[in-house]
Amino acid sequence: MVPEPGHPGPARARDLPSRSRPILDRVPWKGRTVPLMDMLAATHTNAFLVVQDGTLVHEWQRPGTGPATLFPSWSVAKSIVSLLVGDAVARGQLAETDRVSTLLPDLKNGAVFGQITVRNLLDMASGIAVPENYDPRHPLTGTAGMYLTRDIAGFVRDNAHLAFKPGSQGRYRSIDTELLGLILARVEGKPLADILSERIWKPMGAQADATWNLDRPGGLEKAFCCINATARDFARLGLLVADQGRAGGNRIIPARWIDRILTPARRAVDGWQYSAQWWHAPGGSDSDISAIGVYGQYVYVNQDTGTVIVKLSDHGAEQDEVDTLSVMQAIAADLAATARQDP
Repeated sequence: MVPEPGHPGPARARDLPSRSRPILDRVPWKGRTVPLMDMLAATHTNAFLVVQDGTLVHEWQRPGTGPATLFPSWSVAKSIVSLLVGDAVARGQLAETDRVSTLLPDLKNGAVFGQITVRNLLDMASGIAVPENYDPRHPLTGTAGMYLTRDIAGFVRDNAHLAFKPGSQGRYRSIDTELLGLILARVEGKPLADILSERIWKPMGAQADATWNLDRPGGLEKAFCCINATARDFARLGLLVADQGRAGGNRIIPARWIDRILTPARRAVDGWQYSAQWWHAPGGSDSDISAIGVYGQYVYVNQDTGTVIVKLSDHGAEQDEVDTLSVMQAIAADLAATARQDP
């Protein structure tokens, strides 16, 4: 995956204090207890960071990578798009009840897009019949076709078909996030990467420029995936959510939107609780949420324990997600217990 131009760039990097401390070194994994490093190796991990109460307490990166390495995020980008939507809603540029056909009239198929609201897109309940396919043997089907197209807007327009009534079910569909990206660019009147740079990346104090893959040179961002950034900047994004939308003393994302993310939507998505493009970890509380990318990318946030964990991997598609989140929950619980024991 080659990063295309589109640079959310930092103004002044926000300090991420670092103080190494022990974390759980043996973790639950598929019914056994194994060394953490064995689990990281088994899941082809490239970077693993743990932040506790705003301090980086553990950082490991695969040899050959480092603090300046830009890692792909895949669908972690969906959760970042959600934060941009929350900002736009607070600014009065959008409402969750707005219909796609009103916001994007050039998509033309009002019979379909007139039924779909921004809320439907946020909660993966649009009903659009574009399946989540990542099989390289069928590269023109579903999400794989959207990833490869050089005309994302045309792809969305040509796939205006419903599999079910909007709002009646939750079913994970990357095209829902792509529509949110098209809507944001339209209401803001600027490229999605510029919106991210101005609204989040610079204000939160990212340490490095990020990139966002485009459908073609000079084209549109693949809003459903493909923000490439450093591991520490993904941690800063997690901290932004953990701190109720604040970075330092600056309010960046409305607290009301963080509450929206933390409140499970009415419809589960493929058997998981979900809300506004963020996953609720099985077995966790409502404050236990994650941005998840298809090949093992995680920004895990646990507000109750003040923990943010970033795991960036090259693992199999949608593989071992529940087991991986169980490891993160165990690490967060152990850190919280240790903190209570400290004088």
